[in-house]
Amino acid sequence: MARTVVVTGSTSGIGLGIARAFAADGANVVINGFGKPDEIEAARADLDSLGDGKVLYHGADMTKPDEIADLIALAEKSFGTVDVLVNNAGIQHVAKIEDFPTEKWDQLIAILLSSAFHTMRNTIPLMKKAGHGRIINVASAHALVASPFKSAYVAAKHGVLGLTKTAALELAEFGITVNAICPGYVLTPLVERQIPDTARERGISEEAVKTEVMLRLQATKEFVSIEEVAATALFLASDAARQITGTHISIDGGWTAQ
Repeated sequence: MARTVVVTGSTSGIGLGIARAFAADGANVVINGFGKPDEIEAARADLDSLGDGKVLYHGADMTKPDEIADLIALAEKSFGTVDVLVNNAGIQHVAKIEDFPTEKWDQLIAILLSSAFHTMRNTIPLMKKAGHGRIINVASAHALVASPFKSAYVAAKHGVLGLTKTAALELAEFGITVNAICPGYVLTPLVERQIPDTARERGISEEAVKTEVMLRLQATKEFVSIEEVAATALFLASDAARQITGTHISIDGGWTAQ
């Protein structure tokens, strides 16, 4: 029987890559995110063609708990349960703390941290009823270390790691694992959009942002690929990973080894 996977923030970037990996593995997948309707439908149809499972789209706004609840309800109504939950939705804003707009702070905390709480709160009862489940939170190297001008992002990602550990302890005896993936810099649309902002804040060129800021601490001097993150998610959702819970896997080219 096909697994059912919900991936938030999956109309582009890492989330789309993770959805693609699960779809190709034969899972039913519910994708979520913003974008142009025709582009989202094209992505959904492409994913749907990859395996034997069915791919649906739900446009839940990750700042709205009621819409998040409806996202999980769609998966349950359509497929009976949720076997794998991947919390990936994310945005970024780069600014000094004293210049950081309060509405941006609230938005980042809601999308990066609170949304994971709301998806988990609605999914855990389904997983307990089924007697198994995998929760995978896409955190960041910034769940472990900080960078200037990213106060909300760093705070939220540290929070995601704390939420991951707490949920793992609560769910350890129910056949449900909870883990985080902590990528370094992946050249996604989210990362590409923050390059000019970072260049402005630091007073350097955009190329210097890539080499002197983003890749400076990644010992490999290479961006992490979306496919590498997706492969890790597949592993964490596998039977081979059933004793891995409450921890994180860093995919950061050696960044946090320093």
